[in-house]
Amino acid sequence: MSRIGKRPIPVPAGVTVAINGNMVTVKGPKGELARALPADIIVAQEGAELLVTRPSDEERHKALHGLTRTLVANMVEGVTTGFKKVLEITGVGYKAEVKPYGALLSLGYSHQIEYKAPAGVSITAPNPTTVVIEGASKEHVGQVAAEIRSLRKPEPYKGKGVKYQGEVIRRKAGKAGGK
Repeated sequence: MSRIGKRPIPVPAGVTVAINGNMVTVKGPKGELARALPADIIVAQEGAELLVTRPSDEERHKALHGLTRTLVANMVEGVTTGFKKVLEITGVGYKAEVKPYGALLSLGYSHQIEYKAPAGVSITAPNPTTVVIEGASKEHVGQVAAEIRSLRKPEPYKGKGVKYQGEVIRRKAGKAGGK
C-alpha cells in the first residue's frame, strides 16, 4: 500500500467536494478547482474525509495511487489557504511593475516584457524587485513563477536575473586576472 495514498484527506469546514465519476470538483473560500483523475483510481468521501483507493496492486495503479491523493490534497489546500511563490529580481535597472493584465518586467533587454497572468493567478509587487504570485492552483502558481523566472535566469557571475526567494545561486569566479 502506498504510504502517501492510504492517508485520508481532511476536508475543512466551508469546503465542498463533488465527485462525479473520475471528475473531482472542490469549492472553497479561495475559489473552485476541478480535475479529471485517472479512471482506475477511486476517490470516495466519508464524512469530513476523502479516501483514495486503488483497485489492484498492479504497477500502474501503485504509481497513480499516491499521485492522485496528492493532487486532491493540493486542491483542498488551494481552495482553503491558497499557494504563493515569491520571486526576487537582482540587477541594475531590473524591476517589475504590476498591471491589470499581469506584470510589466524590465530585465535588461532593449524592451520591456509584458507578462499576462492566467485566470485564477494574481501577481503583486510589494517593491520593484520582488514579485509575489498567488492562486488556488499549485500547478498554475508554479508554472507562472517558472515562466517569469525563465525570462531572465540568474547568471553565475554576478547573480543578475530572476530567482526564487531563498534559491542559492552558485557563483563562479571571473577571469583570473593579468599576467
